Amino acid sequence: MLARVFPLCRSHGGEHTETVIAKFQAQQGTLVVVDDHARFRQVVSERLAAAGWRIVGEATTGAAAIDLVARLAPDVVLLDVVLPDMDGFAVADRLAAAGSASAVVLTSGHERRDFAGRVQAAPVRGFLPKEMISGHSLATLLAGDQP
Repeated sequence: MLARVFPLCRSHGGEHTETVIAKFQAQQGTLVVVDDHARFRQVVSERLAAAGWRIVGEATTGAAAIDLVARLAPDVVLLDVVLPDMDGFAVADRLAAAGSASAVVLTSGHERRDFAGRVQAAPVRGFLPKEMISGHSLATLLAGDQP
């Protein structure tokens, strides 16, 4: 979030006597949320939209995610590891095989260590535990740092 300070008026000494802080959110990019739990999709979509992301789609299954990403070409895919039809690793593999340029970020209610080397071996940008998802943590991960 960026903030800008605007002087309202100056005293004779040139100092600001009042300021107004206007906050605005920088646009982060487009994002698709893939999770089979509607409430989670709603909450994370609202949280990331408030942080400047434009949520362009949601999917509840791996197959739907693959189709949606092919049609929308989002900047980022936030992808749950546990889906009803296939796991997030299989979805990430299929997206990579199809030539998708979208950055894939895996997420789960499980801890990162539960997936050990699978995250490092997968064609993904990283992993965020569900409870850590925020605009800041996503931006940090995409910048190359693991939050």
